Amino acid sequence: MNKAATVNKENTATEMPYERFLKYGPESLTDTELIAIIVRTGTKDFSAVDVSRRILTGNRPDEAPSLSVLYDETLEDLTVIPGIGEVKAVKILCIAELSKRLSKVKVGRDLCFASPRSIFEYYGEEMRHLRQEKLLMLLLDNRMSLIREETVSIGTINTTLVSVREIFVRACRFNAVNFILIHNHPSGDSTPSHQDVQITRKILEASRLMEIGFVDHMIISDDYRSMKQMGYFG
Repeated sequence: MNKAATVNKENTATEMPYERFLKYGPESLTDTELIAIIVRTGTKDFSAVDVSRRILTGNRPDEAPSLSVLYDETLEDLTVIPGIGEVKAVKILCIAELSKRLSKVKVGRDLCFASPRSIFEYYGEEMRHLRQEKLLMLLLDNRMSLIREETVSIGTINTTLVSVREIFVRACRFNAVNFILIHNHPSGDSTPSHQDVQITRKILEASRLMEIGFVDHMIISDDYRSMKQMGYFG
């Protein structure tokens, strides 16, 4: 195949989704075709749609394309895909980040910190795709309004990495009256581990002595668990 034919092949592959977008709107396109418009061009051997399919399968051709893959991809993961250089990889990761922020903006209008379901809807999309466990502390005032978010630790949630003292130092520093802890389970299973139960009980005991309200400890994965609703708060 000569160079002109190759260019025409690439152009056709990218123009078809683009033209359908203009005629019928974005809802008429598949996820792969939407990404192809962002990618724009392919390679000598792969069209833009082919490249986009590799992106949405995590570069595993036997897998079905899924947008959720974008939450796990890194710059290094994307740039090993033929046709994806650093500039395209950055654009794709920016789109993934924007989608997370948009979902939080939409849900945030109705966010209620007294409702585990509401908290999951707001933080779930961001936290359930993380590759490592992350412990987030929500510092609240006496009206259960958010003062600020604090990342307490990244890694395994256990008694060595989560300092009970550090929890309450942060609460006092920002004059929090109440707080909620949230962490994710990358395994996909939101069932509390033995370590989760142990550290929750220690923090709960300290919160009663400090007279700072420990509202809940939530575990987020494909679904969520509220340890308060499960009865761990007594």
